Amino acid sequence: MAEVVSFDLAIFLIGTLAAAFVTGLAGFAFGMVAASIWLYALTPSQTSALIVAYALLAQGYAVWKLRHSILPHRLAPFIVGSATGIPVGVAALRYISPAHFRIGVSVLLIVFSLYNLARPKLPEMKGAGRRADAVVGFFNGVLGGASGLAGILPTIWSGLRGWSRDEQRAVFQPTAVATFLMAIFAFGGVGIVTRDTMRLFLIGLPVLLVGTGLGWFLYGKLDEVAFRRIVLALLLVSGVALAASAW
Repeated sequence: MAEVVSFDLAIFLIGTLAAAFVTGLAGFAFGMVAASIWLYALTPSQTSALIVAYALLAQGYAVWKLRHSILPHRLAPFIVGSATGIPVGVAALRYISPAHFRIGVSVLLIVFSLYNLARPKLPEMKGAGRRADAVVGFFNGVLGGASGLAGILPTIWSGLRGWSRDEQRAVFQPTAVATFLMAIFAFGGVGIVTRDTMRLFLIGLPVLLVGTGLGWFLYGKLDEVAFRRIVLALLLVSGVALAASAW
């Protein structure tokens, strides 16, 4: 039994280190990288809770730096929508089977990696209003509550809205952080954040810092574009492998 526990812990720490390193170097995909590895050892509830907790730490500082660029009236529909979607996602997380959870995450990995590798030209939604933003926020909340992978939909949608790069970041990063924060409280309220999950969080925290620091250290010293493509290709392979393991 001790060997099994040690193996699961090693998988968790490897996933934490890899996800933190990628995020520190390339600035994206912490939850995706972590989930692609953690799900071989952790339960869906543990995976979602730890993604949310670590991502909140990783992105919280970035949002603080963006605070002067945030437009509350533009951000509000996304936050309100996410708040209404989180309970739906949390309810799904509580009852979904590990196999179905793996399949769902594998689909996200495949779609996310293919989208970012291909970069298809999608129609712009400059005329979409606040209601459309709130709908995107709702599904962001569902996804965040069910898997911890908040921020993906607002990131894509912000690009379609025709906003500048800085304007996009001032929307999707605060939306993600707000969703992570609300999800943590929702997880705690229904008992998803257990003592074992908190123990894993504390054990993995130093590894998170080491991985992030290593990524920051190598930032600018490697070909970032090539590195991102390698990561996306690995996520694609991981998605296929995770789907196969679920079957």
